[in-house]
Amino acid sequence: MSTSTRSVAVVTLGCTRNEVDSEELAGRLASEGWTLVDDAAEADVAVVNTCGFVEQAKKDSIDALLEAGDLKETGRTQKVVAVGCMAERYGEQLAAELPEADAVLGFDSYRDMSTHLRSILAGETVPSHVPGDRRRLLPITPRDRHTSAAGVALPGHQQPAQPERTVAEPDVPLEQVAPATGPRVVRARLDGRPWAPLKIASGCDRRCAFCAIPMFRGAFVSRTPQEILDEAAWLGERGVKEVFLVSENTTSYGKDLGDLRLVDALLPELTQVPGVERVRVSYLQPAEIRPDLLDAMAGTPGVVPYFDISFQHASGPLLRRMRRFGDRESFLGLLEQVRARVPEAGIRTNVIVGFPGETEEDLAELTAFLVEARLDVVGVFGYSDEDGTEAEGYADKLDEDVVRERVEQVQALVEELTAQRAADRVGTVVEVLVESVDTDDADADEEGEPRLVGRAGQQGPDVDGVTYLVTGDGGMPDLAPGDLVTALVVGSEGVDLVAVPQGPAGGER
Repeated sequence: MSTSTRSVAVVTLGCTRNEVDSEELAGRLASEGWTLVDDAAEADVAVVNTCGFVEQAKKDSIDALLEAGDLKETGRTQKVVAVGCMAERYGEQLAAELPEADAVLGFDSYRDMSTHLRSILAGETVPSHVPGDRRRLLPITPRDRHTSAAGVALPGHQQPAQPERTVAEPDVPLEQVAPATGPRVVRARLDGRPWAPLKIASGCDRRCAFCAIPMFRGAFVSRTPQEILDEAAWLGERGVKEVFLVSENTTSYGKDLGDLRLVDALLPELTQVPGVERVRVSYLQPAEIRPDLLDAMAGTPGVVPYFDISFQHASGPLLRRMRRFGDRESFLGLLEQVRARVPEAGIRTNVIVGFPGETEEDLAELTAFLVEARLDVVGVFGYSDEDGTEAEGYADKLDEDVVRERVEQVQALVEELTAQRAADRVGTVVEVLVESVDTDDADADEEGEPRLVGRAGQQGPDVDGVTYLVTGDGGMPDLAPGDLVTALVVGSEGVDLVAVPQGPAGGER
């Protein structure tokens, strides 16, 4: 099959970390001569980047693979390949149970994905991934890891392919691949959004009883500041106005490089990258948040007032069963520290309801915390067993009906509280990044007119609320995606805000 006829679609499930991995995969394939297409039905190969986090995410990944498999009968798609966290976690088992996938490949296959796809298209059998505990691939001591990391696949870390390629083939658009000179960035933008996730680390050293991520993502490994800055510059050259720093645990960044305060120094450098106008930090572990980090986030112009803090619960005894730290009092104290520095901060979290042994008193402690905390967004998850985790072996499991009832109870409370939090922002001024003109019914006004959609600095991408921009008379402002404006909040709709632009952004602090 000639280079010009090979096409591939990368379908992404799950989190923004997976989005980074997909764009790196796409960049590698583009540099090897593959044509990237948006629609799997128009591709020779559909590569489905799966999520293996919780039961619903795994179900969504299976559904996506089945849907892609159906294209082999109705479209031009010839092969379907599963990659990503679910493929890494289950490998051969997934391949045996899902014959619709022509191959199930793990992270170790990413650096030579083009060769694998060519073999699969040629009708050859590529062995399915054999799962293992990726924590064992690197030394236990964090500072010893970087000398070993070159031999371990770390998706999203820009590790060179074998053999090294530095110049794209002639028919590959130059904007999709690394330049022939200067810092090498192998990544292809798969959408035109004015924001992009930027991976600063992979893996996790924590041992939360409910979480399997460390087993299939491995030990914590930071990228060097220069690698991050180079990729931020690459994104800025391609119209990205906001970089969203992602990892499994941002508060651990730098510990394997010998300096936990590296992120404090990295933030102001990122805000100076040409084209990048704001920086967003995600996934902070409450037990690891330092006052210095809060100072850096609050005091650096261009770092948005957004704090994504993983509380998971608020009952001290239950958190200890989860192998975590903290309680309602300490968490409320942390929120006071945040708001003392940034009074208008946007704060989001996730909580798990129905964890084994959760009592009515534990649940009451959680709901009391949520009422006092005044959070902007709360993701509510019902506990489910995850293969290989400590909690899977706990004996005092709650009935599924009880878990479901508690989730519904907490979710109803959260919807009320977060809607009130959004309403409290009426009359404040926010900085909004314009993202799209949305004509979907869900985003149209009561008259069905299209609305301009953006995000305030307090709103994270995809999973948080949005800000609808309107003129003083309710019309649509003359703005375009990528514009950054200050706006006066004049209303709210659930967690979403409605705001009137005031002028070009000049910083929210």
